[in-house]
Amino acid sequence: MRSVQPAELTACDREPIHILGTLQPHGFLLALEGPDLRIVQASANLPDLPGRPAAQAHGKTLSQALPEMGAPIVEVLRTQLGRDGAAYLGTLPLETGSGARAYDLAAHRSGSLTVLEFEESAGETALAGSLDGLYPRLRAFIEALHGASTVEELCGLLAADIRLLTGFDRALVYRFDRDWNGTVVAEDGNGVLPSYLDLRFPASDIPAQARELYRRNRLRIIPDAAYDPVPIVPALTPSTGSPLDLSQSVLRSVSPVHVEYMRNMGTAASMSVSILVEGALWGLISCHNKTARRVPLQTRNACDILTQTFALQLAAKERGALAEQRLALGAIQARLLAFMAEEENFVEGFLKHPEDVLALTDAGGAAIVTGQRCRLMGRTPTEQQVRGVYEWLSAEHGGEAVHVTDALGEEYPPARTIADTASGLLAISISEKYASYVLWFRPEVVRTVRWGGDPTKAATKDPTGGPERLHPRKSFETWKETVQGRSRPWSVPEIETAKDLRAAVLGIVLRRAEELAALTEELQRSNKELEAFSYSVSHDLRAPFRHIVGYAELLRSREGDKFSDRGRRYIDTIIEAAFSAGTLVDNLLTFSQMGRNALNRIPCDMNQLVEDVRRKMMRDIPLERTIRWQVGPLGQAQADPVMMRLVLENLLSNAVKYTRGRPEAVIEVTREADRDADAVFRVRDNGVGFDMAYVNKLFGVFQRLHRVEEFEGTGIGLANVRRIVERHGGQVWAEGVLGQGAAFHFTLPIR
Repeated sequence: MRSVQPAELTACDREPIHILGTLQPHGFLLALEGPDLRIVQASANLPDLPGRPAAQAHGKTLSQALPEMGAPIVEVLRTQLGRDGAAYLGTLPLETGSGARAYDLAAHRSGSLTVLEFEESAGETALAGSLDGLYPRLRAFIEALHGASTVEELCGLLAADIRLLTGFDRALVYRFDRDWNGTVVAEDGNGVLPSYLDLRFPASDIPAQARELYRRNRLRIIPDAAYDPVPIVPALTPSTGSPLDLSQSVLRSVSPVHVEYMRNMGTAASMSVSILVEGALWGLISCHNKTARRVPLQTRNACDILTQTFALQLAAKERGALAEQRLALGAIQARLLAFMAEEENFVEGFLKHPEDVLALTDAGGAAIVTGQRCRLMGRTPTEQQVRGVYEWLSAEHGGEAVHVTDALGEEYPPARTIADTASGLLAISISEKYASYVLWFRPEVVRTVRWGGDPTKAATKDPTGGPERLHPRKSFETWKETVQGRSRPWSVPEIETAKDLRAAVLGIVLRRAEELAALTEELQRSNKELEAFSYSVSHDLRAPFRHIVGYAELLRSREGDKFSDRGRRYIDTIIEAAFSAGTLVDNLLTFSQMGRNALNRIPCDMNQLVEDVRRKMMRDIPLERTIRWQVGPLGQAQADPVMMRLVLENLLSNAVKYTRGRPEAVIEVTREADRDADAVFRVRDNGVGFDMAYVNKLFGVFQRLHRVEEFEGTGIGLANVRRIVERHGGQVWAEGVLGQGAAFHFTLPIR
């Protein structure tokens, strides 16, 4: 199915229909400037008056050109005319060169100009267009509105009464959806024109700038679509050099595209009244006639009153329905909050009451997803598919508190395969820091839409090869389309309730965070005390262990020949144990100092640091060992060089130690692809490796994965690595395969 290209659909949007520079011929226009209301522009059909030819009107004041206007009307035009909308000034009889005529006067402001329009009276009896004649109908309509129980009934009453007042062959109530497609929701007709009830029309039929004019100027009439346009003379306002803005004009000419559209519909006359609900364009009353038809200004004004009354009643009913829904959803939300408050982890409050979670937004399924866990409720896609939605949401809409769509597959194409459970998505973020969401899903609702003509052929280009211009479609025959991949849309109360729930969840999380912050503060104080204790003890123990080692060695060297073999073994054991204990104390001292020493961050040449550490280590490596070093370009990083040297010493010494049994040890030091603003480094070896089941033990104090008889060490080196890297704002992790080697990664900020 071919879709209309955006360039085609927006071509009509760009047509300057408010400055076409012409009028419909059933009246004439004067543009007046300054406090003396001097005529600066006029329509070409300005009539000749006795002794006052139309050609001589330009440059004269209104009182000079038309003394019939009278001082009261001139005073209103000069001082009291509002900026918005047209004001009705009454009916003025004029003796023209072609006989006596009566004109309905309307005026409005257009920039600095006053625009005065003379619309020739339609010729109906005075009673038909008078307030006395219209009042009974207006009163009956208002009483009927109060008795209507649904929006559909309200629309039906409006269509019937508007047609009764105007006498058109057909009156439609036309409602816009969120995409500005329109649907005929009510209709009243006499059978002369075909029924359009329940048909949908594409947004391109009423382009954006036309909708804006409908919003600003509620009434619009075209008595005869076959009219010859009347130009405004001169075409440009002399004082501004711009065309006259006719947005508020009742006589404004019609776009040629719209005239052709009417001809294709088989209508010769039309009238529209805008339905504004709380200032927004809700829809239109659109009236059509097979033949030309004039409707008096007073009758049109009565239609405007009917429509405004209808809009007030409509707004009240819609507000009432929304209020009822909000109350029902508010009760569900209150229950959920109570359940969450009872649980240590608020998520359990959701999981234990899935029926309320789903009822909160009238969803078919829901999920609570974080970086680590995915909990499903109701009818949802698989966990892996939900994870895919979560990752897309985090990447594309991570900054949004709420994301709503009833066509998920259009935004996230992989979701087309899960349309049966997740065509609609309502997501709320429940963390200010991490990607954590509550997701509600709605299934696909396949439905058939009846269009008033093929919407993919809403406009066609000029087939004659003339200047490129879009032409409206010619066919209005019913065209059916099966809509797939969409769920029922989410209502405003459902979205607002989800937002309120998010605020409440964040409040609970914040309260828990404050409790954790207090606990963390206490733990930090305890840690500082432990660090001080550890530093004091390890510092004080260094001297005794050195004394033990020193005196034991003196005893062995000076008195050793007096001991038996067993005695000498005892002395060797004492020296070895005291030396190991001293080494352990030294490492503990270093570990405790990591949290006490200030960081001295400077740009470090990582290759130079690695080379310094490698040279120092090579002095203690036996000559018979074969080690192949593979050091790539490492670049620079912001780090404390002393602490970073300690990190590299621990990682490289481990690599040397755990490759001891290999004929050729291979030790690689490389820089991987940077992540965000961090440099990523890797130290890899082909040594004994480790089982990934125990990876979480690697960086703990005194944690060892190998027996001390196999590989010496105190179990503090990697704890030091982690502490230093994390103090720099980086991360450290490891990967290993038993018998095949290990790789240690760490990140450092680039700047």
